[in-house]
Amino acid sequence: MNAPTGAPATKATLWTRPFVLAWVANFLHCIGFHAYVHAPGWIESRGASEVGIGLLVATMSLAAILARPTIGRLMDTRGRRVVVLVGGCIHIASALLYLAVDSLPLSSAALWPAIVAVRIVHGVAIAALFSVLFTCAADLIPASRRAEGIALFGISGMIPLALGGLIGDWVIIGDDYRGLFLTAALFATGGLLVSLELPETRVQRTAPERGFWAAAVAPELRPLWFVGTVFAMGLAAYFAFLKTYLLATPELGTMGQFFGAYALSAVLLRLFFGWVPERVGLIRVLVPSMLLGGVGLATIAVATGPTHLIAAAVACGIGHGFAFPILSALVVSRAREDERGSAVALFTALFDLGALLGGPIFGLALRLTTYPATFAFAATLVTVATVIYWIWDRPPATPTAA
Repeated sequence: MNAPTGAPATKATLWTRPFVLAWVANFLHCIGFHAYVHAPGWIESRGASEVGIGLLVATMSLAAILARPTIGRLMDTRGRRVVVLVGGCIHIASALLYLAVDSLPLSSAALWPAIVAVRIVHGVAIAALFSVLFTCAADLIPASRRAEGIALFGISGMIPLALGGLIGDWVIIGDDYRGLFLTAALFATGGLLVSLELPETRVQRTAPERGFWAAAVAPELRPLWFVGTVFAMGLAAYFAFLKTYLLATPELGTMGQFFGAYALSAVLLRLFFGWVPERVGLIRVLVPSMLLGGVGLATIAVATGPTHLIAAAVACGIGHGFAFPILSALVVSRAREDERGSAVALFTALFDLGALLGGPIFGLALRLTTYPATFAFAATLVTVATVIYWIWDRPPATPTAA
């Protein structure tokens, strides 16, 4: 019997068993990844300068970018599951390699080549897992609730962002980072074990293959690649240099305080207001969210104590809380279904590209100026790019009838 006319449609289910498995696997892997917000402190303890830190951040990002075409191709041709399992093994290996490198004496000629090598392995692990788990989620989320579903899936990465900062505060003792690397290895192992139960989510091809780079040049996706890259550069400013800023000015607060407030803001926003973008309009919510992220960066620039640092974290967290799932949903909606893995891999590569560009650029700015000036520069960059995107990606006006 048909439903009565005008009866509300039943909401498509989000929390299926495969979605929960992908959520938990991402949660565990992300705790391991986000614990490395403290990595710049470890690199500095090895003797690196601000520019050196930026270059090593860029090295990991470059490795992740170069790995993305292969990862995207594998997801679309061989399936998601093989990438999940191989990526999990590489994640565990990277944590153990950090431990091995940490044992090298500071005077060792092998120290810096070894650090570069472990950053490359770490970058490949992030590239594989970040791409494939979000692709699995996109496969499993109903199209009618795509932005909301990605926002809720993203909580599995936002909570670890808070926990990663706090865990680092607890397990790092002075310049001894071994507890951090052991903790990362433990959570990576948990993520791999959960992934063993994750089913294959790739759909059968319905159109001829066009290749990975077709998504890169698609006109409807170009504005998203642009604004996503600059958004990622803004994130790189505090992921790469907030740790050393707080070490230099401890009166401002701690990484745990910043990323705790950051993640809590994003999580609460997604839990209670995740429906807003699809109700109001994705781009209408994206633009103010990006601008709010710029406000957060500007607040770091003028911060004089923990209150300001937490206020900056809340602004950045709210901005990120909406911007990332909206950009993800736009990419998935505009990409061809048979190229979804490649499109998502390319989208996640933007965050590595942002770090690749932002790390050295902000490191050089820091060398030439100060921490506040560098964060103010990052805020300006995000704000200007958001305005350019708003002008570029506005829908064409509907012609009026004569």
